[in-house]
Amino acid sequence: MHAGGSGRSHEHFSHGSDIGIRGRGPGLAAAFEEAALALMAVITDPELVEPREEVSIRCSGDDPELLLFDWINAIILEMAARRMLFGHFEIEIQGGELRGKALGEPLDVERPRPAVEVKEPP
Repeated sequence: MHAGGSGRSHEHFSHGSDIGIRGRGPGLAAAFEEAALALMAVITDPELVEPREEVSIRCSGDDPELLLFDWINAIILEMAARRMLFGHFEIEIQGGELRGKALGEPLDVERPRPAVEVKEPP
């Protein structure tokens, strides 16, 4: 489990043959940011990812669980489409609208770091 400042943390947990992610924070946006960091921590150490490029991500939904699902899937899609890793996330959630940005760098095979492919849940 990673503990951040201001009551923020993220962790991994066993989910059958997969790894689950969990984020905690003083509010929904902070918890979603921590969940995104937990996702990245499955792949690499987010602190090693340089914030060279910013990618905007938007999702919407009235159910916080479905909104989190859409947020995590959007990050996975952006990582795959742009061949990037992210190490920092900033989001705002108002009225079921999530507006966020992911900061990271292009995947560099010359710069070794642990990596696995993340799959979308069924």
